[in-house]
Amino acid sequence: MTVDVWEVMGTVVSLRIPDRFSDVHDTAVAGVRRVLAMYDETYSLYRDDSPLSRLARGEVALVDLDDDVRDTYARAIDWRNRTGGAFTPHRGDGVIDLSGIVKADAIAAGAEVLRANGVSEFSLNVGGDIVVAGDTTWPTAIGHPTDPSDTMTAVTLDSEWCAIATSGTFDRGEHIWRKVTDGPTIVSATVISHDIVTSDVWATAIISGGPDMAAAASADGCAVLYFDADLNSFGNEAMNRLYIRSEAPTS
Repeated sequence: MTVDVWEVMGTVVSLRIPDRFSDVHDTAVAGVRRVLAMYDETYSLYRDDSPLSRLARGEVALVDLDDDVRDTYARAIDWRNRTGGAFTPHRGDGVIDLSGIVKADAIAAGAEVLRANGVSEFSLNVGGDIVVAGDTTWPTAIGHPTDPSDTMTAVTLDSEWCAIATSGTFDRGEHIWRKVTDGPTIVSATVISHDIVTSDVWATAIISGGPDMAAAASADGCAVLYFDADLNSFGNEAMNRLYIRSEAPTS
């Protein structure tokens, strides 16, 4: 198993590819690097020259941006509607911020590059959000909501439950707008599904929208686990089936 690690999009990428793909490894990894860098160059609000930064400064209008950017925005609006506004591409100051969907888009695009290069088994981890592929199973830890050196549980990812995303408040503080402010404060939400965009958006929506969004993600066929501010855990039946039994949370 080869492991390639690099930084992009303000986070760390870890790509694991079995040795039997050594003949296409370098080409495949280079392709993933290019596609992740392209998403960063296009959508990052931390890059002054990105189209989204120019849009935020009012130098261009949304209609002036290319089709891919406008399609990404349209899909983000679709998710806003599906989640009743718990997920939104609009910051409180009115700036369009597509980071809530773009990292997942980039991971999905990277996975497609790997498949196009003949790599049918891999684990692509971008900042803790992961897509896996192949006939093997991938034991995967879910981190502690407030202690980055610790984990809370572990699950098994496979070809069906292949995409995991976690949203929380520890690394970046309260960076997610909370639509719901009464009831339990959710500090970490993990969602597993067959699609990384689905997992990532629902994880964000659960932080914002609370337990009702966890129920909605469950109804959408996702495995869900979240922790409140007292570190009480709440997992649905789909998530219960994915725990590595010795690592299942106790509360």
